[in-house]
Amino acid sequence: MDPVLLLVLSLSCLILLSLWRQSSGGGKLPPGPTPLPIIGNFLQIDVKDIQKSFTNLSKVYGPVYTLYLGWKPTVVLHGYEAVKEALVDHGEEFAGRGRFPAFDKAANGMGIVFSNGNRWKDTRRFSLMTLRNLGMGKRSIEDRVKEEAQCLVEELRKTNGSPCDPTFILGCAPCNVICSIIFQDRFDYKDQNFLNLMEKLNEMTKILSTPWLQVCNTFSALLDYCPGSHNQFFKNFACIKNYVLDKTKEHEESLDITTPRDFIIF
Repeated sequence: MDPVLLLVLSLSCLILLSLWRQSSGGGKLPPGPTPLPIIGNFLQIDVKDIQKSFTNLSKVYGPVYTLYLGWKPTVVLHGYEAVKEALVDHGEEFAGRGRFPAFDKAANGMGIVFSNGNRWKDTRRFSLMTLRNLGMGKRSIEDRVKEEAQCLVEELRKTNGSPCDPTFILGCAPCNVICSIIFQDRFDYKDQNFLNLMEKLNEMTKILSTPWLQVCNTFSALLDYCPGSHNQFFKNFACIKNYVLDKTKEHEESLDITTPRDFIIF
């Protein structure tokens, strides 16, 4: 068969499949802009200011509307009232998690934030129980926060009142509280391991917010076959994972099952 004819037939099948999927599910979804085959509503979103695009669409279709990212329908909740109604008033019905192919590939579907289904429910239940036993909502966690607040104040005093960008320092404080719960110990703000972790986390956050990653999460095959910033995201994720595994081994060597010290060895 002629390669050109084969390509045309393949594209035609994809377009027909896209149109069929959109029309078959359209009656069950909130209204929204008409999507194009395959690419959906990507052309109607300004990737440089997604928030403004969502706001403009909400003025036309209301606070709850449907966008197609590729051929995947996505329901958008815009505004405080819509989000509150879904996540607070109907929290149980909206307790599930969507799929993020980039995280699925990096974490193999594991973890608290981006896992799904029964695995997510079981992990969340265990994590909440463990954190409560470690003092979440009690004095012990409050003491950790107070300690870190004092360290933050001391770090700010080192600027001697001169102008500075506090973004990094303010980001270190909550990260250190989390580290004190997971690893038992906090890090000095100049600790090289801590600086490396913060750098990789910040870089991952920036990569996740890029238009390219949004495209990759829609067309997940790109993650396996195309070059791009997603590969740096996977490298950073692997580095952080290896660091946590090393800390876990250190904790196992001094494990006392009668005295849980942190989240790792609970």
